[in-house]
Amino acid sequence: MVTGGGRGIGEGIARSLAAAGAAVVIGARTSIEIESVASSINAIGGRALAVTSDVTDQFALGTLATTAVEEFGHLDIWVNNAGGLEVCKPLTELTRREWDDCLALNFTSVWDGSMAAVEQMEWGSIVNVSSLASFAPLPLSGHYAACKAAVNSLTQTMAHELAPDIRVNAVAPGPIPTSQFFEKLDAKGYELSDLTDRMPLGLGTPRDVGDAVVYLASDAARWVTGQTLTISGGLTSL
Repeated sequence: MVTGGGRGIGEGIARSLAAAGAAVVIGARTSIEIESVASSINAIGGRALAVTSDVTDQFALGTLATTAVEEFGHLDIWVNNAGGLEVCKPLTELTRREWDDCLALNFTSVWDGSMAAVEQMEWGSIVNVSSLASFAPLPLSGHYAACKAAVNSLTQTMAHELAPDIRVNAVAPGPIPTSQFFEKLDAKGYELSDLTDRMPLGLGTPRDVGDAVVYLASDAARWVTGQTLTISGGLTSL
């Protein structure tokens, strides 16, 4: 199960998991996007199902988990990827509604999604998508960075509480060239070179994050839990 799997990093994760042999349920609010991703995976011999859903709806997350079991027999991997930054502004200018919306999308949904997964999992792996933003100050996006830092902490606690049957880890991507990334870059007045000049390996792709998720979800990481793996091409801060 991959939330927010219709585009960007979520799409990359869904494609990487499918390429590794997983049957993938792809959830997001925009039906046309997830249906396109699922269709393209199925067209090359993979197994994918698109389910329109909103991660801020607790009931919808429960439905995603039960659908995965009904369609494919069991649920072994759950990826909390859905999230985003809707508003860029200083914390002093942020409204309470904007704060609450950011929290619901980027943090509460991770807990709700994980709890929905646990109800259906006998064993397996939960992978949360955090961000390089979680490790340092991020002017104009402090609410988002705080949510991602909370995801890192939640990952550690769930790893302890759900062991040994369910492992819980996170990936913290750096800048990935998606449409949302370029929108936020413009909103903050940054130039792309401001970041790429500090990236030894240059810009990555959604599949780079997806392949890291495959590792964490696979038996290759059977002795790894409670970790947040930075995927950033060597960039250490935003």
